[in-house]
Amino acid sequence: MLWSIKDNKIRTYVGYTTNLKRRLNQHNSGKGAKNTKGRFWVIIFRKKFKTKILAMRAEYYLKKNTNLRKKIKNSFIISKCI
Repeated sequence: MLWSIKDNKIRTYVGYTTNLKRRLNQHNSGKGAKNTKGRFWVIIFRKKFKTKILAMRAEYYLKKNTNLRKKIKNSFIISKCI
């Protein structure tokens, strides 16, 4: 999960990839997904899966579970403030 703040608005982005470093560079250079353009993104959660299917299922679950996304986001914010 990626985290970004711009104009005092905190955003998160969830996606899967086979090359995390390359994908993060794409997002931060404006060549990523439409929703990620114009922002600087930081990785706040990552998990490795054995298969693409398992990764896609986890991505879907995290995208739909707003409470879990908030929990991850808040734990990141709190850890940065301590």
